[in-house]
Order: sequence, then structure tokens, then C-alpha cells
Amino acid sequence: MKISVVVPVYYNEGSLAILHERLAKCAEREAGANFEFVFVDDGSGDHSFQVLTMLNSRDPRVKVIKLVRNFGSTTAILAGLAHATGDAVAVISADLQDPPEIILEMLEHWKSGTPMVLAARSNREDPVSTRLPAGVFNWAFRRFAFKNYPRNGFDCFLIDRKIVKVIIQCAEKNTHLPGLLMWSGFPHHIIYYKRQKREHGKSHWNLSRKLKYFADAFTAFSYFPLRLASTVGTIVALLGLLYAILIVTLTIVGSIHVEGWSSLMVVVLITSGLQMLMLGVVGEYLWRNFDQARQRPLFIVDHIIGEAEVHLDTGELAPIHPTVGN
Repeated sequence: MKISVVVPVYYNEGSLAILHERLAKCAEREAGANFEFVFVDDGSGDHSFQVLTMLNSRDPRVKVIKLVRNFGSTTAILAGLAHATGDAVAVISADLQDPPEIILEMLEHWKSGTPMVLAARSNREDPVSTRLPAGVFNWAFRRFAFKNYPRNGFDCFLIDRKIVKVIIQCAEKNTHLPGLLMWSGFPHHIIYYKRQKREHGKSHWNLSRKLKYFADAFTAFSYFPLRLASTVGTIVALLGLLYAILIVTLTIVGSIHVEGWSSLMVVVLITSGLQMLMLGVVGEYLWRNFDQARQRPLFIVDHIIGEAEVHLDTGELAPIHPTVGN
């Protein structure tokens, strides 16, 4: 039995050594399994790659995948899945907010026959500026995409090899990985943990990344934004028709003596603003279709340290060399 642990890395030099130490202790406790630790450096600008190289020199179980630039956390995880060779693959963040020891609990459920185990947050020691938008997103995604989506969301999970193959075969760009797992429909079990306060480094999960995450999730798994745009457009059109009938009626009976410039501008600005908003929603869907149709690689690997890589199409072992993920 071989277990792979995939860790996306982005400006995490301060926590990598501690994370590796805790992962190694988890491997010791699971004596009946072989482990590999697949760290994916997603274009970090700090010394993360140097730290990972040092860890590889000390522990041959460490495999380092260095991407040529920052492709985003989801793509980094997909790169890790593509190069993981375990019978089961766990994904965990590098900042230690998700305790690595939870992998052992997920493994127990996997060994009992559950192909997908999700680690959902029961609580989180994050500031309100993080908890509030996350709560809104999780509620909306559960309401309009997947009814069985965990209430507080999840980033940490363990999946069977057959699910890894499905995720890789999808090869979706701008996707939402938790949503893709829920879409797959495999039986799953949810365990709960308390998300810890960040102690190492600074989060680079800024507003633009959060907005893209939100857009990727809903455009990939819900038609709600398009339906909302259509609904709002219909309502505004009906209100405009009623207002036009009112204006014509008042003009016929002679109640309007001077045409109002202010009211006209208000109507024009509101309706034009709504039109631009609806075009933006449609544009989000069109852009993602266009980006997928170009068939550019999901990621480009600059360097691999560790075992031989795995071809995405055949799953056969191949010599180490720079590669792209298609």
C-alpha cells in the first residue's frame, strides 16, 4: 500500500520543515504503508524550493515538482496529482492551518472502503475578513451548486487512485477542485476538524484570487449567475415597460408639462449598468470556454526532484525531464 501526500507550496519556506517532520511522524504511525510526499512549488518567490531541495536530500520520500511560474493553487494540486503514484492521494495545505495528522484519520476511512474522504472545517481561527466571505461562498455554493457540499467547505481531502484518474482526465482549466470532487459522485465520508490560526508566513490569498475562486466555482458547476442575469433583466424590462406606459398616459392626459432630464438619466444609468453587468456574467462563461478550447497545458513543469514522473495519458513511468500537463 502506497500513500501519496500532495502539498501545493507558495511562499511557505517557514513552515515546510515543520510540515515535513509532522508528515514523517504520520508515516511512522502508519507502519503498513509506504509514503511519498509530493511538494509542488507553484512559482514561489522565496526560498521554498531551496528548503524542499534540502528536505529531498534528507528524505528520499520527498518529491519536488517546480512549476515555471505561479499557476494557482488548484493547478498546483492537479500537477501534484498527475505526478503522485500512490494507491490513495491526500491533499493538504503547506501553511499548517490544516493539521497533517488528520491524514491518518482519513486513511482509516479509506481502508474501510470509502473512496473519497473530505476533511471539513468545524471551526476556523481566522479573522472576520476571511470568515465572512468564506461563509457567504460556502452557503451560496451549497445552495446553488451541490446540496451535499460541507457547510464550512473543505480544502483537505484523501481520494482513491481511481478518482485521481478521473480528475486528471477531466483536465479542466479554471475549475474548482472541491466542486469537481463533488461532481464525480463517488461515495464519500466527511470528517471535521478545527482550522488552526496561521503561524508561519503571510497569506497571499488576496481579493483578486478570492474573486476568481468564486467565479471559477460558479461558472464551472452552476448556471445560477446566468439565470440571475436573465431574471434581473426580465424584471428591469417589465419595470421599464410599465414606466413607459405611465409616461405615455401622463403625456396624453396633459399631466407632464416639462420633460424631466434627471429621471431620464437615472433610468439610462441604471439600465445601462445592469446591461454591462449581465454582459460581464456572460463574458465569464465565454472566456472559460475559449480558454478550454485553446487546449494550452494546465501547467508547465520546470524541474522535478525525486522519482520518475508519470505520463498524464498512460500513467506509465517515464524518465525525468521538463514536461507540461495537458
